[in-house]
Amino acid sequence: MHPFELIYVDDGSDDDTAAAIARLTASHAWIRAFKHDRSCGQSAAQRTGIMNARAPVIVTIDGDGQNDPADIVRLVEAMRARPPGGGPAMVAGERRNRQDDLVKRLSSRVANAVRRSLLSDGTSDIGCSLKAFDRAAYLGLPYFDNIHRFYPALMRREGHEVAFIAVGHRRRWGGRTKYGILNRLGVGIVDLMGTRWLMRRRRLPQISES
Repeated sequence: MHPFELIYVDDGSDDDTAAAIARLTASHAWIRAFKHDRSCGQSAAQRTGIMNARAPVIVTIDGDGQNDPADIVRLVEAMRARPPGGGPAMVAGERRNRQDDLVKRLSSRVANAVRRSLLSDGTSDIGCSLKAFDRAAYLGLPYFDNIHRFYPALMRREGHEVAFIAVGHRRRWGGRTKYGILNRLGVGIVDLMGTRWLMRRRRLPQISES
């Protein structure tokens, strides 16, 4: 067993999430928790966790139960199998046999196709929260709200390799999604065009020590 920590980020919840997490941290020394004073979104929650993490490799996962934690092992093993000084800086999950309703699956398919055509990020499922990556590589990315939808593209922008692994998917066991077609469409277009601008403005020189 390799050393690890589990970080919960409570993004301004108004239910009993904070109390449930407090019970867990009291009985498990390897669990740490952080709470936002108000809801700031998925990207901000992930950033809070990553900035406070102590390990060099990060794995992100949503709290809605749709991703199987057992798949974390496969992502970490792929990261650990990298040759010294090489290999992917990120291993991202791609969901198979999705358990979402038809509308969500179709809207995701269209959104993924448009994003791939504009960014050439190589992934067919940017909405999967299961990702393993080097913390140092993440810290080199330009941060903005909703950045979590563009991790592979921005990793490649910085010259990093990205790999993909098929992962499982389950029905949501609790809570309600805050993403809908209308609230994703407007913001998504702005974020997509902004990320495309960032991709086009990056120049990576070949560096040699003199």
